[in-house]
Amino acid sequence: MDFDTQILIKAAAFTGAGIAMGLGAIGAAIGEGYTAAEANGALSRNPEISGDIFKNMLVGQAVAESASIFALVVAILMLFLDVPLDNLLNGAAFLGTGLCMGFGAIGSGIGSGFPGGQACAGIARQPAVSSRLTTNMLIGSAVCQTPAIFSMVVSLMMIFMSFAQAPLGPTWAALIGAGLSTGLAAIGSGYGGGLAAGASCEGISRQPESVGNVTTVMLVGQAVAQTPSIFGLLVSFILLFKRFPESYELQAAMALLGAGLCMGFGGIGPGIGNGMAAEGAVRWVARNVKKAGELMRIMLVGQAVSQSTAIYAMVVALVLIFVV
Repeated sequence: MDFDTQILIKAAAFTGAGIAMGLGAIGAAIGEGYTAAEANGALSRNPEISGDIFKNMLVGQAVAESASIFALVVAILMLFLDVPLDNLLNGAAFLGTGLCMGFGAIGSGIGSGFPGGQACAGIARQPAVSSRLTTNMLIGSAVCQTPAIFSMVVSLMMIFMSFAQAPLGPTWAALIGAGLSTGLAAIGSGYGGGLAAGASCEGISRQPESVGNVTTVMLVGQAVAQTPSIFGLLVSFILLFKRFPESYELQAAMALLGAGLCMGFGGIGPGIGNGMAAEGAVRWVARNVKKAGELMRIMLVGQAVSQSTAIYAMVVALVLIFVV
């Protein structure tokens, strides 16, 4: 059976849409389930405030849902947008878009569920600070969504960019690599940011007077946890905007695809590890506010060491792009 260019591009768009929404549904559902599970436990401990717990659960689930909504928007665009069907690079871009948005929504969806669940548990424990807990939950969850937003930005760029002047080889590999770099790296940062946000809600519910210190340490810890996804975004931008000389040798394409895989997978562990360090610091700051400065210092040193592996991945990715 013969396939012309239009059929191949349409097939890539449909496949990319399926990947984006299929993978994009995973994280949000898990995060929402975690929030609901904690809400059930909270309600059983303090049924008198079931209304507050229920409202907080729905708000937390709505934030976690946003990652899958990003994926839905990207999938719909690929299904129904009228794009040029005369350049095979558009097909490669659609596949990269699906991978970018699909993987990119997983960590943010799961991570956003942690503060939602812990806020519900905290409201049952300390009903008097329910508004503080909800505010802290929203702030922490919003930061968790940052990697998913990075993925959506890269996805939209690949959908709407023009590739008229770009050679097919090795640009097709650069486009798929760009999607993998941001999408995979977003998993760790979204999940790690959620660990820190969940610990902050727990800490405030146990020691309400520590809210200022807890929120500060949470935000600093989350900021560091986001850096692997920023590295992934940087590598994606280079792959998208660097003009590569025309080449149909396999090693040229595999170097660019390898760069995306290297930075993408290389960003998962550091994002989660940085979140674990922040989670521990936030939890103990709530219990010992006087040691907040020392705890933050230890957190930052630990995160810096954990971050080194993401830097190694970025170095290798840049070597693959510019040297190999």
